[in-house]
Amino acid sequence: MSAEDLENYETDMELQLYREYRDVVSLFSYVVETERRFYLANHVDLQARSADGEVYFDLTLQDAWVWDVYRSARFVKSVRVITFKDVNVEELPKVEDLALPKEGLGT
Repeated sequence: MSAEDLENYETDMELQLYREYRDVVSLFSYVVETERRFYLANHVDLQARSADGEVYFDLTLQDAWVWDVYRSARFVKSVRVITFKDVNVEELPKVEDLALPKEGLGT
């Protein structure tokens, strides 16, 4: 396999992953970003903890999807992440929250 073939394969895999993300994002309530992964989840429990003067984050996700090109099973029932790095949790808008007003945009 040439370097170009490998690059094309990786590009195709990333495109497939993006398409899967686009198809499933509406099934989830939260986007969670850690230093190593990107998740979609329906339940997030984030706890800041400390041990020996160091602060770390203990993150538990339920009913999740993992953004990972090399992972064959991206839907997971439960995920636990422990990290000393930043964690970002964002609530996704519901589809009905994005609907246009019934009167339309103009008058």
